[in-house]
Amino acid sequence: MTKQIKVPLTVPKNKREEYVKNYETATRGTGKMMMFAGDQKVEHLNSDFVGKGIPEEVADPEHYFKIADKAHIGVFATQVGMMAKYGMDYPNIPYLIKINSKTNLMPEKFQDPFSNRWLPMDLIQDFKEKSGLNIIGVGYTVYIGSSFEADMFGQASRIIYKAHSQGLISVIWIYPRGKAIKNKDEKNNIHLLAGGAGVALTLGADFVKIYYPYDLPNQKQIAKKFREVTSAAGRTKVICVRGSKKNPKKFLENLYDQINISGTMGNATGRNIYQRPLDEAIRMANAISAISMYNYTPKEAYNIFTGKKELKK
Repeated sequence: MTKQIKVPLTVPKNKREEYVKNYETATRGTGKMMMFAGDQKVEHLNSDFVGKGIPEEVADPEHYFKIADKAHIGVFATQVGMMAKYGMDYPNIPYLIKINSKTNLMPEKFQDPFSNRWLPMDLIQDFKEKSGLNIIGVGYTVYIGSSFEADMFGQASRIIYKAHSQGLISVIWIYPRGKAIKNKDEKNNIHLLAGGAGVALTLGADFVKIYYPYDLPNQKQIAKKFREVTSAAGRTKVICVRGSKKNPKKFLENLYDQINISGTMGNATGRNIYQRPLDEAIRMANAISAISMYNYTPKEAYNIFTGKKELKK
């Protein structure tokens, strides 16, 4: 068993072994998660898949699955419909079902964000059993500061409790959004992000996926300040959103600081992987895993990205 794991008391005794197995799969036995995020077809509609600088193959949804199947990842997070349509051809991928998602069409000036649950946990379990896919966990987004946060707290808490009762791990996306968040730069407010991490802990999440203030200067100092977030999360492990596509060398250097200075326990990366041709995307995913899970230096990881070095577990 991974040394860092403490099985939550919400996991019944007869499901502890399955929970540990799923946790070990998601973290490759390292205690740190490399999540390949594939839920953007709802969140960002088609904007991330076609356009300037985006290879044509990215427009095909199967591109996601080809990457997840060949790259060294911990878990691939996407919606149940995607799994149902492509999973038969990619049965060996470790999957995490994203239970709620919303588009970016509704402006917050009209209504605070509320990402409602798509499926109840009994149907998730039914799909897991009937599909035979390697579904190891569930994910759910909560918007703190939204007027609907109480509804999302209730859904999230029940989802986590039921996931644990089935031996599944849980990841909660926590973002500050809504009319109460007056300053849109609050996504860079480390104190507020720490509050969100604490909320994820109170909900019982195994991992919390959260913003990181990439846009602020003095990133080494930011990495030190971000320890407030990882401390507030307690035994809920923090993984950071990686955001829009960035320079790969700087991306890997920043990731290294998050892991080794901030104390984060992995990452959740989408566009910085899949907005590339297949071979390059696989190398990028492996480079990210090298730092996230196996303590490679940024230089070593960059050599994996460029094809000069192989990832050795």
